[in-house]
Amino acid sequence: MSKKVLVISSSPRKNSNSDALADAFVEGAKAAGHSVEKISLRDKTINFCKGCLACQKTKRCVQHDDADLIAQKMLHADVLCFATPIYYYAVSGQLKTMLDRANPLFPADYAFRDVYLLAAAAEDNPAAMDGAVKDLEGWVACFPKCRLAGVVRGTGVTEAGDIGKRPEILKESRELGQGC
Repeated sequence: MSKKVLVISSSPRKNSNSDALADAFVEGAKAAGHSVEKISLRDKTINFCKGCLACQKTKRCVQHDDADLIAQKMLHADVLCFATPIYYYAVSGQLKTMLDRANPLFPADYAFRDVYLLAAAAEDNPAAMDGAVKDLEGWVACFPKCRLAGVVRGTGVTEAGDIGKRPEILKESRELGQGC
């Protein structure tokens, strides 16, 4: 059965390692016959959440920037995939801000059931991703109809394009996309 897959890449850097993981996931999901859209936060206008909670009644944000539109796409996707570089052992600020701005989804009848995390870090130790996994687990916990279905830990990649030297990690991301 074809699913609607939304991939959100949060790296501010062009040709980033986490973005390459996102592209591999997209490739796998398309090969499996899914409808896939990839959004890069790099050139989007996404303001911080104001904490007004108006969205809990209206199911839309009072700020009409790109985050409001992306959250509406998230609402209707069957699968969400977030790609992030690891900064200080956590998700990027861009991704954290987008997750905060997805607050209108909390009271809504969201479609997503499976959530994936693709992370890239300079550290070689896979534990470097634990903070990012915990970040996303906290978000997922607010949506009882969904689960964190998979994580790719792209370790030991610093410079843009380093992930190309780690084909096994790209393959893992592609296979995760294929199985989503």
